[in-house]
Amino acid sequence: MSKPRVETDLLGPRALPADALIGIHTLRATENFDVSGIRLQDFPEFVQSLGMVKQAAATTNLELGLLSPSVAQAIERASSRLIVGEILAPHFPVDMMQGGAGTSTNMNVNEVVANLALQDLGRLPGSYDAINPNDHVNLSQSTNDVYPTAIRLTVLREGEKLISALSALVASFRCKGETFADILKVGRTQLQDAVPMFLGQEFEAFAETLEEDVAHYLGAAELMREVNLGGTAIGTGVNAPAEFSVAACAHLSRISGVTLRPARNLVEATSDTGAFVSISGALKRMSVKLSKICNDLRLVSSGPRAGFGEIRLPAMQAGSSIMPGKVNPVIPEMLNQIGFQVIGNDLVVTLAASAGQLQLNAMEPVIVLNILQSIRLLTRGMEALRIRCIEGIEADAERCRSLHDSSLVHAAALNPLVGYAKAASLARTALAERISLREVVERESDLSAAQIDAIFGVKALEIFEPGQH
Repeated sequence: MSKPRVETDLLGPRALPADALIGIHTLRATENFDVSGIRLQDFPEFVQSLGMVKQAAATTNLELGLLSPSVAQAIERASSRLIVGEILAPHFPVDMMQGGAGTSTNMNVNEVVANLALQDLGRLPGSYDAINPNDHVNLSQSTNDVYPTAIRLTVLREGEKLISALSALVASFRCKGETFADILKVGRTQLQDAVPMFLGQEFEAFAETLEEDVAHYLGAAELMREVNLGGTAIGTGVNAPAEFSVAACAHLSRISGVTLRPARNLVEATSDTGAFVSISGALKRMSVKLSKICNDLRLVSSGPRAGFGEIRLPAMQAGSSIMPGKVNPVIPEMLNQIGFQVIGNDLVVTLAASAGQLQLNAMEPVIVLNILQSIRLLTRGMEALRIRCIEGIEADAERCRSLHDSSLVHAAALNPLVGYAKAASLARTALAERISLREVVERESDLSAAQIDAIFGVKALEIFEPGQH
């Protein structure tokens, strides 16, 4: 077994395994912040973005003559190993919930990249005289510009997957809307029978309301393209050349394939978390809509015999350990819970954003944790909802028609002919006698047979054009 190496910081010396890619700062952080159990390595997409920032910075520092070609290229190659996901657990053990405004995350990456670069040059890990985590990997940077830049880049990259999942879900709902276009059913308000509608209209409405969120989310995401890279500690650019910001952003855009631009005011951008509040709000809005839709799916599929029973959700698993044959709407229930979590996450982001002080917001670690968790939950949840629920939904047309025919939903169509009060009286009589509204209208109104047919007959359904939804 190799003899442990010793690293020293301002607090004193600490021993690490000789071949460890982490350094003393990461070691202390794992001891100080062992709280949530959610670690940097659990978000490989964030590690990749941090690797992209380090690679872009090394390339820029090389161009500006601040790093030798051998050192810069070694850092670039080491960073690329993070970008492709070759290096991950257990080399990124810091807790996502940490003090220090993300310094422990940045230093974890700095130390891993430095030690990978040292190995690339045939040197032992910890030989920081050749390549130093602070002096070389973190050159022209600060946690305070690297960390928020990587957050924004990650949100933009992961947002593409989110929107893809959302768009596919919209298409699935729209397909069901077309399939169910001619199935007449009872439309309800406040859980009470209201007026007739088509089942297809209900599903088309689901598609439409979610499609609105594609544009809403993308609008919020545009705010994430403005980064403070090059602002270093508080946005004044201390220890970074004036040319660094523009050049580094250009390289980062090239490396990531995501268009980024330097903020107009780096001081403002270093302390501002408004974009995080906006993107979290868009995720909350999406969650509220999804949860409402899942509530509807659970209601409309309730039964199978003693509920609405207008649609059948795919049976995914046995629903009870004691009630044989019971099947529960487990996928919509899961989405409901995801919605609750994302709504709670948004509150955390809001509180953290409001806690910023002076030139920095030290609460960004909990902001990134909650935003990335929300994006991940929604992306995976929407994919599961589409594949394991929506695509397999079947309509019970006979049940829909039976409920419709026994309901009082045509009472509203009587208003122009007999007036609201008379229509209400006819509806109450039908309800009290447990007979159809048509029977009561035929018995107690002065309407002609032609007028009654216009209200209750097949021709009456033409007012609910299936193709107009």
